[in-house]
Amino acid sequence: MKRLFISLYLLVSLSFLGIGWTLDSIWQNSVEDSGAMDAPLIALAQILAKLPIQDRSSYIDQLEQNADYPLKLLNSSKVALPNNHKLASDSVLITAQGKEHELHFIKVDTQVLIAGPVEIDPRAQLRGLFTLFFYLSLAFVALIWVWPLSRDLKTLKSATKEFGQAKWDTQIELSPRSQVLPLALTFNEMSRQISTLIENQKHLSNAVSHEIRTPLARLKFALALMPQYCLPNSDEARRAEFLEEMQQDVKEMENLLQELLTYASLESQQKEIQFEHCDLNVIAEQIIEKLQSDTSAPITLNNNTEDAFILGDPLLIERAIQNLITNAQRFAEQSISIDIQLDHKYLSLRVVDDGQGIPIEDQSKIFEPFYRSKSVQNGNKGHGLGLAIIKRIMEQHKGKVSLTSQKGVTCFTLYWPIAKNTKHK
Repeated sequence: MKRLFISLYLLVSLSFLGIGWTLDSIWQNSVEDSGAMDAPLIALAQILAKLPIQDRSSYIDQLEQNADYPLKLLNSSKVALPNNHKLASDSVLITAQGKEHELHFIKVDTQVLIAGPVEIDPRAQLRGLFTLFFYLSLAFVALIWVWPLSRDLKTLKSATKEFGQAKWDTQIELSPRSQVLPLALTFNEMSRQISTLIENQKHLSNAVSHEIRTPLARLKFALALMPQYCLPNSDEARRAEFLEEMQQDVKEMENLLQELLTYASLESQQKEIQFEHCDLNVIAEQIIEKLQSDTSAPITLNNNTEDAFILGDPLLIERAIQNLITNAQRFAEQSISIDIQLDHKYLSLRVVDDGQGIPIEDQSKIFEPFYRSKSVQNGNKGHGLGLAIIKRIMEQHKGKVSLTSQKGVTCFTLYWPIAKNTKHK
């Protein structure tokens, strides 16, 4: 991270320096032309060139010379200049004489007109200092921008390193003004989801191992007793009953695995659900017709709206409603009622039974996977996944499920967002 900060800072600073230096050079060479300042000396040289050589010195002496800008005329042979400097009659050559003075040269035929020494403008010496200050200011501004970014990136790096060490609850806290705040929020959301999935997997693994232990133990015990029921003089009816019990244990494990696969698929395949418009009245009628029996409490459907369309997966919607009705059949004493209602926000389906109710301490946990109330007499008949599956299905459909329960009345309600072609009545 330090290497990234240094490289980014150097890149920005050197870019400012290079661009500024280039523009300054172009300005000096193209815009800040000294021709206007040199024009009087060039004009004087042109006048002198038209005069005879013997009259030029006297002409200069007659001029009202400025003490700060002395003039003199010398033969070219008496003026020594470096080889890389050449005199011309239409431009002025400027050379430094010490740190505070300079000389101006211009060619006049075979002679050289010299102006100076001229005192250098003190403000010109400050130009370099101001230029340096300008570039340092740009570098400081770049530092103000780059340093917080580097610090936040370092925080992200530390968080990802901790996350890689199986610290699934790692969260990143950055300033609301941070430039990488969206990335940090995305990381936090990813961390929460992965942490939840891992905890669910651990919970499911522990629960499955516990749930499957009982029927597996019964099967092992039954296999140990199998030779006794295979003797020629054994009771055939008892043997058939014994085999039926073994088949029930196998079926119980199959149901558990099927419920587990359904729950896991709802956890991991959120984007594979194909939504379509479904008529909730039709689905509810089909489920009631399939589940209605003489051995269970009668089911009554109350349609409070003619067009009850929702957007979702018909199979998953059917599964959610079926789980609720099946759960109600286990606890209902005399009746089960299903009400479909429509308001301005949601289309809801309520399943109400007159069973003994769910204790208050269990109502907040009833939708957790493998949770079963110990106070309910028939609670040990299921695996504790039915209501958890319902909750996942409703989350997939942007809906929700709620529970109200007291002795004699237990009501589960499913809420779906209203589809566009559903008419409120």
